[in-house]
Amino acid sequence: MRTGTAVADPIASLDERLGRSLAAGFRGPEQRADFHRWFTACAELSDTEVEPTPLDELAGWRIEPDTGNLVHASGRFFSVEGIEVDWPGAAVPRWGQPIINQPETGILGLLVSDIGGVPHFLMQAKMEPGNIGGIQLSPTVQATRSNYTGAHQGRPVPYVEYFRDTSRHTVLADVRHSEQGAWFHRKRNRNMIVEVREPVEARDGYRWLTLGQIHELLALPDMVNMDSRAVLSCLPLTDPGPGLGRTPETGTFEAALLGSCTTEADARTPTAAVLSWITEARSTTDLRTRRVPLRELADWRMKDGRISHESGQFFDVMGVRVRARGREVDQWAQPLIAASHVGLVAFLARRIDGVLHVLVRAKAEPGHVDTIELAPTVQCAPPNYDALPSRARPPFLDHVLGAARRNVRFDTVLSEEGGRFYHTRNRYMVIETDESDGPLEHPGFRWMTMRQLTRLLRHSYYLNVEARTLVTCMRSLLTTAPKGTS
Repeated sequence: MRTGTAVADPIASLDERLGRSLAAGFRGPEQRADFHRWFTACAELSDTEVEPTPLDELAGWRIEPDTGNLVHASGRFFSVEGIEVDWPGAAVPRWGQPIINQPETGILGLLVSDIGGVPHFLMQAKMEPGNIGGIQLSPTVQATRSNYTGAHQGRPVPYVEYFRDTSRHTVLADVRHSEQGAWFHRKRNRNMIVEVREPVEARDGYRWLTLGQIHELLALPDMVNMDSRAVLSCLPLTDPGPGLGRTPETGTFEAALLGSCTTEADARTPTAAVLSWITEARSTTDLRTRRVPLRELADWRMKDGRISHESGQFFDVMGVRVRARGREVDQWAQPLIAASHVGLVAFLARRIDGVLHVLVRAKAEPGHVDTIELAPTVQCAPPNYDALPSRARPPFLDHVLGAARRNVRFDTVLSEEGGRFYHTRNRYMVIETDESDGPLEHPGFRWMTMRQLTRLLRHSYYLNVEARTLVTCMRSLLTTAPKGTS
């Protein structure tokens, strides 16, 4: 297996080296085919069986008689509980729902090493029980604290030592971020990118890939998993132009996007004003949540071994039995959340004074630590609004649904994290607009550059996980968008 040489260019800046990695895609059809042969072989070796199972028959789990909560017999890992939400003045001012309570902080970690003068990232072909297709391209380490401290009494997590002791290496990113605020109660993961200073062998099921190669794979449905997308967004990529080896033609989408990555001074809204706007939204949004017993939730019922909303919308809580070769443990059972519909997650983008901006929303979600995080322009499952008041329909949803094909810059259906969600997917889109679409102004939204979002990603709890995925998708367009796109 190829080994990271850990000989970084002593002169080039990190941005320039990352630019080289961006520019280094698959060299022709044969190299691309070689990757897919490796990935297919990993899938065949994973030898996985996932069997849907009634919640009351999950080995190692119990339904607490007094609360109805789903808890693991060890008291570790996670539980499924209820919350009640009060939001006076909102389109839906009060509701209850199941939610995953996982108070521990996991590690999502990527190893980086120079190979032939180009940074490569150590990716894993990892099976998760909720994945479509069994395996997806995951970070080097994707582990809960219970996993990497051995609570499962299974095999050690490979490579985790590089993230638990970084003293001999270079930390490129290390920040705690939230996960889905609609389905997790204050869930956090430590997102880390560590550049190694020593050779590292790629074990079976792992492969060194350039940033450009990962970006090419991002265009494939259900290939690059949620955790990889989230961690990659944390790369401090602020001026990759010198490493790309070319200057985009003035007036093109590529030039506007590159300018967005490098520009903060020309942003429509100064960063200080953005921070004040977020703080104001957090201070004035009167959304309150409280944990309640699962059995006390109105409108949710246990039926056929699942917990479902009586409308049939939103999501189910289901159970699975898993047998998987190559994981830390070979078999287990667990609950999963299964969304009722494929969601829609989109950035509307616009060139403002020649610099591409994206329209972000200050979005409140009940599971977030600080209530408000920046979200994509649109983040929803449109069919769910059949069960909600008409004024709950998200702003700009019709702009996304009615976008002309020629204006769509990115469009791929991607899976959410298969360790907690069963076949749950979102259609991720980047749609360019212009003045003919109107001003697209709204009090809960702001136009921001990629450079501004990159700066905020150095800090916890500013961008939600869906927005972080779209940051990675946007960066992929630096090298995968058709050249010369006007």
